[in-house]
Amino acid sequence: MSNEPRNELLIQGPVGQIQLLIDYPDAPAKGVVVLSHPQPLLGGSPRHIVPLTLARRLCAAGWQVVRPCYRGVGKTEGEHADGIGECDDTLAVIRHVQGHFPELPLALVGFSFGAYVHARAVCALAEPPCAVALLGLPVGDVPGGRYYEPLPLPGDVLLLHGEQDEMAPLANLLDWARPRQRAVTLYSGANHFFKGCLESAAQQVIAHLASRL
Repeated sequence: MSNEPRNELLIQGPVGQIQLLIDYPDAPAKGVVVLSHPQPLLGGSPRHIVPLTLARRLCAAGWQVVRPCYRGVGKTEGEHADGIGECDDTLAVIRHVQGHFPELPLALVGFSFGAYVHARAVCALAEPPCAVALLGLPVGDVPGGRYYEPLPLPGDVLLLHGEQDEMAPLANLLDWARPRQRAVTLYSGANHFFKGCLESAAQQVIAHLASRL
């Protein structure tokens, strides 16, 4: 599969159009994954190496993958909204996906800022997705002066994190996880972008989604 999506779509969101990049598997899809991207203020987009790699691997594993562009990225309208507006947009994307593919299971896979957006979305949904995997979830104060609210995530959310994550410090995540003894899968020596182990992380995400079908 090429690096570019086979389809792009514009849907209406709360403050304007939302651009979706859509990857279709070769066989009938086993489900739909809404896959988020990193911080737009730092150049994040659906074509970043982490969401792009995850999209390619998920699609090869039989999932249809929808990669929304956050506000101000690509053709998506609106201005950056600290994850709150982006959560509203994500809920609009989920409604669109469920309206068009009601027979397919829905999963959420998020990375970095996008993991935080998906975490907010999970907490807002009345019906939980079949599976959720969050990589590099920022919690609390992070470098750059940004703050990410700790959220009451369901216990079955898969959390993957790099030991040497310089953008979403591991200590913050563990402080959040410790009171409930939450499982966190740690990649020893890995940075925020899972350099050197991204393929392994992608396979773990795929296995988690498969186990939830």
